[in-house]
Amino acid sequence: MDMIRRSPYHHKFVEQGATFVDRLGFAAPMVFTSVADEHRAAREAVGVFDVYYQIAVEVAGGDAEAFLQGVVVADAAGLPVHRAMYTSLCNEAGGMIDDLTCFRMSPQRYWLFPTPSRVDAVLAALTAAQSGQAVVVTNLGYRNAYLSIQGPHSRRLLGALTNADLSTAALPYFSFTMAKVADVPETLLSRTGYSGELGYELFYPVEYAEHVWDRVFEAGAALGVRACGLGALRSLRLEKRYLLFGLDANETTTPLEAGLSWTVKFDKPGFAGKEALVRQKAAGPSRRIVLIEFPTLDFVPPIGAPILVNGTEVGKVTSADCGYTVGKALALGYVPPTHAQEGQEVVVAGPEGALAGKIHLRAIYDPDGVRVRT
Repeated sequence: MDMIRRSPYHHKFVEQGATFVDRLGFAAPMVFTSVADEHRAAREAVGVFDVYYQIAVEVAGGDAEAFLQGVVVADAAGLPVHRAMYTSLCNEAGGMIDDLTCFRMSPQRYWLFPTPSRVDAVLAALTAAQSGQAVVVTNLGYRNAYLSIQGPHSRRLLGALTNADLSTAALPYFSFTMAKVADVPETLLSRTGYSGELGYELFYPVEYAEHVWDRVFEAGAALGVRACGLGALRSLRLEKRYLLFGLDANETTTPLEAGLSWTVKFDKPGFAGKEALVRQKAAGPSRRIVLIEFPTLDFVPPIGAPILVNGTEVGKVTSADCGYTVGKALALGYVPPTHAQEGQEVVVAGPEGALAGKIHLRAIYDPDGVRVRT
Protein backbone atom coordinates (compact mmCIF):
# COMPACT_ATOMS: atom_id res chain seq x y z
CA MET A 1 0.00 0.00 0.00
CA ASP A 2 1.20 3.48 -0.81
CA MET A 3 1.69 5.74 2.19
CA ILE A 4 -1.11 8.10 1.22
CA ARG A 5 -2.28 9.02 4.73
CA ARG A 6 -0.37 11.40 6.96
CA SER A 7 -0.37 12.25 10.63
CA PRO A 8 -1.12 15.90 11.48
CA TYR A 9 2.53 16.06 12.60
CA HIS A 10 3.90 14.86 9.27
CA HIS A 11 5.65 18.10 8.36
CA LYS A 12 7.26 18.11 11.82
CA PHE A 13 8.61 14.64 11.12
CA VAL A 14 10.03 15.76 7.79
CA GLU A 15 11.72 18.75 9.43
CA GLN A 16 13.39 16.40 11.92
CA GLY A 17 14.65 14.05 9.21
CA ALA A 18 12.41 11.06 9.88
CA THR A 19 12.70 7.85 7.89
CA PHE A 20 9.19 6.61 7.13
CA VAL A 21 7.55 3.21 6.92
CA ASP A 22 4.03 2.20 5.94
CA ARG A 23 1.79 1.75 8.99
CA LEU A 24 -1.75 0.97 7.84
CA GLY A 25 -1.29 3.34 4.91
CA PHE A 26 0.14 6.09 7.12
CA ALA A 27 3.62 7.45 6.57
CA ALA A 28 4.83 6.62 10.07
CA PRO A 29 8.27 7.64 11.35
CA MET A 30 10.46 4.60 11.92
CA VAL A 31 13.46 6.54 13.18
CA PHE A 32 14.65 10.15 13.44
CA THR A 33 18.30 9.76 14.47
CA SER A 34 18.91 6.19 15.56
CA VAL A 35 16.75 3.60 17.29
CA ALA A 36 19.34 3.25 20.05
CA ASP A 37 19.40 7.00 20.78
CA GLU A 38 15.62 7.27 20.80
CA HIS A 39 15.30 4.17 22.97
CA ARG A 40 17.70 5.66 25.52
CA ALA A 41 15.88 9.01 25.46
CA ALA A 42 12.68 7.29 26.59
CA ARG A 43 14.55 5.30 29.26
CA GLU A 44 16.73 8.13 30.58
CA ALA A 45 15.02 11.44 29.75
CA VAL A 46 11.79 11.83 27.76
CA GLY A 47 10.67 10.55 24.37
CA VAL A 48 7.65 11.66 22.37
CA PHE A 49 5.80 9.20 20.15
CA ASP A 50 2.98 9.91 17.71
CA VAL A 51 0.52 7.07 17.29
CA TYR A 52 -2.13 8.94 15.34
CA TYR A 53 -3.29 5.71 13.69
CA GLN A 54 -4.48 4.52 17.12
CA ILE A 55 -8.28 4.63 17.02
CA ALA A 56 -10.71 4.74 19.94
CA VAL A 57 -13.93 2.73 19.82
CA GLU A 58 -16.69 4.07 22.05
CA VAL A 59 -19.16 1.77 23.79
CA ALA A 60 -21.99 3.78 25.33
CA GLY A 61 -25.53 3.33 26.57
CA GLY A 62 -27.57 2.05 29.47
CA ASP A 63 -26.28 -1.51 28.97
CA ALA A 64 -22.64 -0.55 28.26
CA GLU A 65 -21.32 -2.05 31.50
CA ALA A 66 -23.22 -5.33 31.16
CA PHE A 67 -22.38 -5.56 27.47
CA LEU A 68 -18.63 -5.17 27.99
CA GLN A 69 -18.73 -7.49 30.97
CA GLY A 70 -19.98 -10.18 28.58
CA VAL A 71 -17.35 -9.69 25.88
CA VAL A 72 -14.01 -8.89 27.54
CA VAL A 73 -12.10 -11.17 29.90
CA ALA A 74 -11.42 -8.52 32.57
CA ASP A 75 -13.89 -6.94 35.00
CA ALA A 76 -15.54 -4.07 33.14
CA ALA A 77 -18.17 -3.68 35.86
CA GLY A 78 -15.57 -3.22 38.56
CA LEU A 79 -13.59 -0.63 36.62
CA PRO A 80 -14.02 2.80 38.26
CA VAL A 81 -14.63 5.93 36.22
CA HIS A 82 -11.36 7.56 35.16
CA ARG A 83 -9.49 4.27 35.39
CA ALA A 84 -8.17 2.08 32.59
CA MET A 85 -7.55 -1.65 32.30
CA TYR A 86 -5.72 -3.99 29.96
CA THR A 87 -7.87 -6.83 28.68
CA SER A 88 -8.65 -9.10 25.75
CA LEU A 89 -11.65 -9.72 23.53
CA CYS A 90 -11.87 -13.44 22.76
CA ASN A 91 -13.79 -15.74 20.43
CA GLU A 92 -15.71 -18.74 21.74
CA ALA A 93 -12.62 -20.94 21.37
CA GLY A 94 -10.78 -18.65 23.79
CA GLY A 95 -8.59 -17.20 21.04
CA MET A 96 -7.76 -13.52 21.27
CA ILE A 97 -9.52 -11.35 18.71
CA ASP A 98 -7.39 -8.57 20.15
CA ASP A 99 -5.73 -7.31 23.29
CA LEU A 100 -6.81 -3.77 24.07
CA THR A 101 -6.94 -1.04 26.66
CA CYS A 102 -10.31 -0.01 28.09
CA PHE A 103 -10.95 3.44 29.59
CA ARG A 104 -14.10 4.07 31.63
CA MET A 105 -15.14 7.59 30.70
CA SER A 106 -18.39 7.64 32.72
CA PRO A 107 -20.75 5.07 34.27
CA GLN A 108 -22.33 4.38 30.88
CA ARG A 109 -19.47 5.13 28.48
CA TYR A 110 -16.18 3.37 27.75
CA TRP A 111 -13.42 3.93 25.22
CA LEU A 112 -11.59 0.90 23.86
CA PHE A 113 -8.19 1.20 22.19
CA PRO A 114 -7.65 -1.83 19.95
CA THR A 115 -4.46 -2.71 18.14
CA PRO A 116 -4.64 -0.42 15.08
CA SER A 117 -4.62 -3.33 12.63
CA ARG A 118 -7.48 -5.02 14.54
CA VAL A 119 -10.03 -2.21 14.64
CA ASP A 120 -12.29 -3.82 12.02
CA ALA A 121 -12.14 -7.22 13.74
CA VAL A 122 -12.98 -5.68 17.13
CA LEU A 123 -15.85 -3.65 15.67
CA ALA A 124 -17.23 -6.77 13.98
CA ALA A 125 -17.10 -8.77 17.20
CA LEU A 126 -18.72 -6.01 19.25
CA THR A 127 -21.44 -5.42 16.68
CA ALA A 128 -22.25 -9.13 16.53
CA ALA A 129 -22.62 -9.26 20.32
CA GLN A 130 -24.76 -6.16 20.86
CA SER A 131 -28.11 -7.45 19.58
CA GLY A 132 -30.99 -6.51 21.88
CA GLN A 133 -28.89 -4.40 24.23
CA ALA A 134 -29.09 -0.67 24.87
CA VAL A 135 -25.59 0.06 23.67
CA VAL A 136 -24.08 1.97 20.77
CA VAL A 137 -20.66 1.04 19.38
CA THR A 138 -18.94 3.91 17.54
CA ASN A 139 -15.65 4.06 15.70
CA LEU A 140 -14.31 7.48 16.72
CA GLY A 141 -11.87 7.45 13.82
CA TYR A 142 -9.18 10.10 13.52
CA ARG A 143 -10.93 12.99 15.21
CA ASN A 144 -8.31 13.09 17.98
CA ALA A 145 -4.58 13.62 17.82
CA TYR A 146 -2.44 11.55 20.14
CA LEU A 147 0.99 12.00 21.70
CA SER A 148 2.67 9.52 24.02
CA ILE A 149 5.18 11.22 26.32
CA GLN A 150 7.36 8.62 27.99
CA GLY A 151 10.36 8.67 30.29
CA PRO A 152 11.55 9.67 33.76
CA HIS A 153 11.31 13.39 32.91
CA SER A 154 7.78 13.14 31.46
CA ARG A 155 6.12 14.38 34.65
CA ARG A 156 8.36 17.46 34.78
CA LEU A 157 7.66 18.21 31.13
CA LEU A 158 3.89 17.98 31.48
CA GLY A 159 4.00 19.82 34.79
CA ALA A 160 5.06 22.90 32.83
CA LEU A 161 1.98 22.60 30.59
CA THR A 162 -0.87 21.82 32.96
CA ASN A 163 -2.19 22.64 36.41
CA ALA A 164 -3.47 19.08 36.81
CA ASP A 165 -2.05 17.14 39.76
CA LEU A 166 0.31 14.64 38.13
CA SER A 167 1.48 13.01 41.35
CA THR A 168 1.13 9.26 41.63
CA ALA A 169 -1.27 9.73 44.53
CA ALA A 170 -3.61 11.84 42.37
CA LEU A 171 -3.02 10.11 39.04
CA PRO A 172 -1.78 6.54 39.56
CA TYR A 173 -0.71 4.14 36.83
CA PHE A 174 -3.58 3.22 34.50
CA SER A 175 -5.75 6.16 35.49
CA PHE A 176 -6.64 9.29 33.55
CA THR A 177 -8.16 12.72 33.96
CA MET A 178 -9.57 15.47 31.77
CA ALA A 179 -7.41 18.58 32.01
CA LYS A 180 -6.27 21.73 30.26
CA VAL A 181 -2.86 20.95 28.71
CA ALA A 182 -0.91 23.58 26.78
CA ASP A 183 -4.07 25.71 26.94
CA VAL A 184 -6.08 23.00 25.18
CA PRO A 185 -9.27 22.37 27.17
CA GLU A 186 -10.62 18.88 27.92
CA THR A 187 -7.47 16.99 27.02
CA LEU A 188 -7.57 13.35 28.06
CA LEU A 189 -4.37 12.88 30.08
CA SER A 190 -3.63 9.29 31.01
CA ARG A 191 -0.89 7.44 32.91
CA THR A 192 -0.45 4.78 30.23
CA GLY A 193 2.07 3.85 27.54
CA TYR A 194 3.99 1.09 25.80
CA SER A 195 7.49 1.94 26.99
CA GLY A 196 7.65 0.52 30.50
CA GLU A 197 8.61 3.91 31.94
CA LEU A 198 6.79 6.63 33.80
CA GLY A 199 4.72 8.10 31.01
CA TYR A 200 1.56 9.83 29.88
CA GLU A 201 -0.64 9.79 26.82
CA LEU A 202 -2.54 12.83 25.53
CA PHE A 203 -5.68 12.78 23.38
CA TYR A 204 -7.14 16.04 22.09
CA PRO A 205 -8.98 17.39 19.03
CA VAL A 206 -6.88 17.14 15.91
CA GLU A 207 -7.05 20.87 15.19
CA TYR A 208 -4.74 21.46 18.19
CA ALA A 209 -2.11 18.98 17.03
CA GLU A 210 0.61 21.34 15.79
CA HIS A 211 0.16 23.69 18.75
CA VAL A 212 0.53 20.85 21.28
CA TRP A 213 3.58 19.42 19.49
CA ASP A 214 5.34 22.79 19.60
CA ARG A 215 4.51 23.38 23.27
CA VAL A 216 5.66 19.89 24.28
CA PHE A 217 9.03 20.32 22.62
CA GLU A 218 9.47 23.83 24.02
CA ALA A 219 8.75 22.56 27.55
CA GLY A 220 11.06 19.57 27.11
CA ALA A 221 14.02 21.31 25.51
CA ALA A 222 16.03 21.45 28.76
CA LEU A 223 14.97 17.92 29.72
CA GLY A 224 16.45 16.09 26.75
CA VAL A 225 13.17 15.55 24.90
CA ARG A 226 13.45 13.57 21.67
CA ALA A 227 11.03 12.66 18.91
CA CYS A 228 10.95 8.86 18.75
CA GLY A 229 9.84 6.49 16.03
CA LEU A 230 8.37 3.02 15.77
CA GLY A 231 11.82 1.45 16.01
CA ALA A 232 12.31 2.66 19.57
CA LEU A 233 8.76 1.73 20.53
CA ARG A 234 9.43 -1.84 19.39
CA SER A 235 12.75 -2.18 21.18
CA LEU A 236 11.36 -0.70 24.39
CA ARG A 237 8.45 -3.11 24.48
CA LEU A 238 10.68 -6.19 24.03
CA GLU A 239 12.63 -5.30 27.18
CA LYS A 240 9.29 -5.23 29.00
CA ARG A 241 8.00 -8.45 27.40
CA TYR A 242 4.98 -6.57 26.06
CA LEU A 243 3.14 -8.43 23.31
CA LEU A 244 2.41 -7.08 19.84
CA PHE A 245 -0.80 -8.50 18.44
CA GLY A 246 -0.28 -9.91 14.98
CA LEU A 247 3.21 -11.12 15.88
CA ASP A 248 3.10 -12.48 19.43
CA ALA A 249 -0.62 -13.22 19.53
CA ASN A 250 -3.46 -13.92 17.11
CA GLU A 251 -6.91 -15.48 17.06
CA THR A 252 -5.46 -18.93 17.79
CA THR A 253 -3.65 -17.67 20.91
CA THR A 254 -5.39 -17.65 24.29
CA PRO A 255 -4.60 -15.21 27.10
CA LEU A 256 -3.37 -18.14 29.21
CA GLU A 257 -0.81 -19.10 26.57
CA ALA A 258 0.22 -15.46 26.11
CA GLY A 259 1.05 -14.95 29.77
CA LEU A 260 -2.07 -12.88 30.37
CA SER A 261 -3.95 -15.16 32.75
CA TRP A 262 -3.91 -12.31 35.29
CA THR A 263 -6.31 -10.38 33.05
CA VAL A 264 -8.93 -13.16 32.97
CA LYS A 265 -11.53 -12.88 35.74
CA PHE A 266 -12.90 -16.41 35.93
CA ASP A 267 -15.13 -15.55 38.89
CA LYS A 268 -17.36 -13.18 36.92
CA PRO A 269 -20.42 -14.41 34.96
CA GLY A 270 -20.08 -15.78 31.46
CA PHE A 271 -18.05 -13.95 28.86
CA ALA A 272 -17.00 -14.79 25.31
CA GLY A 273 -14.54 -17.69 25.41
CA LYS A 274 -14.96 -18.40 29.14
CA GLU A 275 -15.84 -22.10 28.79
CA ALA A 276 -12.83 -22.79 26.56
CA LEU A 277 -10.54 -20.88 28.89
CA VAL A 278 -11.86 -22.73 31.95
CA ARG A 279 -11.07 -26.03 30.22
CA GLN A 280 -7.60 -24.85 29.24
CA LYS A 281 -6.89 -23.62 32.75
CA ALA A 282 -7.84 -27.02 34.19
CA ALA A 283 -5.76 -28.98 31.68
CA GLY A 284 -2.92 -26.48 31.48
CA PRO A 285 -1.89 -24.67 28.28
CA SER A 286 0.12 -26.74 25.80
CA ARG A 287 2.45 -23.80 25.14
CA ARG A 288 3.56 -20.63 26.86
CA ILE A 289 5.20 -17.46 25.65
CA VAL A 290 8.73 -16.83 26.89
CA LEU A 291 11.37 -14.14 26.56
CA ILE A 292 14.75 -15.26 25.22
CA GLU A 293 17.89 -13.31 26.09
CA PHE A 294 21.01 -13.49 23.92
CA PRO A 295 24.53 -12.58 25.12
CA THR A 296 25.02 -9.47 22.99
CA LEU A 297 23.27 -7.10 20.59
CA ASP A 298 25.01 -8.67 17.61
CA PHE A 299 22.46 -11.37 16.83
CA VAL A 300 18.75 -10.61 16.34
CA PRO A 301 16.94 -13.70 15.04
CA PRO A 302 14.34 -13.34 12.32
CA ILE A 303 10.66 -13.93 12.94
CA GLY A 304 9.95 -17.62 12.50
CA ALA A 305 13.44 -18.74 13.50
CA PRO A 306 13.36 -22.20 15.15
CA ILE A 307 13.88 -22.44 18.91
CA LEU A 308 15.83 -25.59 19.74
CA VAL A 309 16.39 -27.53 22.95
CA ASN A 310 18.99 -30.32 22.72
CA GLY A 311 18.77 -30.14 18.94
CA THR A 312 14.98 -30.54 18.80
CA GLU A 313 12.73 -27.74 17.62
CA VAL A 314 10.31 -26.73 20.38
CA GLY A 315 8.97 -23.44 19.04
CA LYS A 316 9.53 -20.44 16.79
CA VAL A 317 10.43 -16.80 17.35
CA THR A 318 7.41 -14.51 17.10
CA SER A 319 9.28 -11.19 17.42
CA ALA A 320 12.79 -10.00 18.19
CA ASP A 321 14.77 -6.79 18.59
CA CYS A 322 17.68 -5.19 20.41
CA GLY A 323 17.31 -4.40 24.10
CA TYR A 324 19.52 -1.33 24.16
CA THR A 325 19.14 -0.66 27.89
CA VAL A 326 20.09 -4.19 28.93
CA GLY A 327 22.67 -4.60 26.14
CA LYS A 328 21.12 -7.85 24.91
CA ALA A 329 19.21 -8.98 21.86
CA LEU A 330 15.79 -10.28 22.86
CA ALA A 331 13.11 -12.47 21.32
CA LEU A 332 9.66 -13.75 22.16
CA GLY A 333 8.31 -17.16 21.24
CA TYR A 334 6.10 -20.03 22.38
CA VAL A 335 7.48 -23.26 23.82
CA PRO A 336 5.93 -26.24 25.65
CA PRO A 337 5.50 -25.83 29.43
CA THR A 338 8.28 -28.34 30.07
CA HIS A 339 10.73 -25.88 28.49
CA ALA A 340 9.08 -22.69 29.75
CA GLN A 341 11.41 -22.60 32.73
CA GLU A 342 13.50 -19.71 34.06
CA GLY A 343 17.09 -20.12 32.85
CA GLN A 344 16.27 -22.85 30.31
CA GLU A 345 19.03 -22.85 27.70
CA VAL A 346 17.96 -22.80 24.06
CA VAL A 347 19.55 -22.37 20.66
CA VAL A 348 17.91 -20.13 18.07
CA ALA A 349 18.80 -20.61 14.43
CA GLY A 350 19.30 -17.70 12.09
CA PRO A 351 20.44 -17.07 8.50
CA GLU A 352 24.06 -16.67 9.61
CA GLY A 353 24.15 -19.59 12.01
CA ALA A 354 22.78 -20.19 15.49
CA LEU A 355 23.26 -18.67 18.90
CA ALA A 356 22.63 -19.86 22.42
CA GLY A 357 20.04 -18.03 24.47
CA LYS A 358 18.40 -18.23 27.88
CA ILE A 359 14.70 -18.18 28.71
CA HIS A 360 13.13 -15.67 31.08
CA LEU A 361 9.55 -15.86 32.30
CA ARG A 362 9.37 -12.18 33.24
CA ALA A 363 10.52 -8.89 31.75
CA ILE A 364 14.28 -8.52 31.66
CA TYR A 365 13.98 -4.79 32.39
CA ASP A 366 12.25 -3.64 35.59
CA PRO A 367 10.35 -6.93 35.99
CA ASP A 368 8.33 -5.67 38.96
CA GLY A 369 7.07 -2.60 37.09
CA VAL A 370 8.43 -0.14 39.62
CA ARG A 371 9.26 2.54 37.07
CA VAL A 372 5.80 2.78 35.49
CA ARG A 373 4.26 3.16 38.95
CA THR A 374 6.68 5.78 40.27
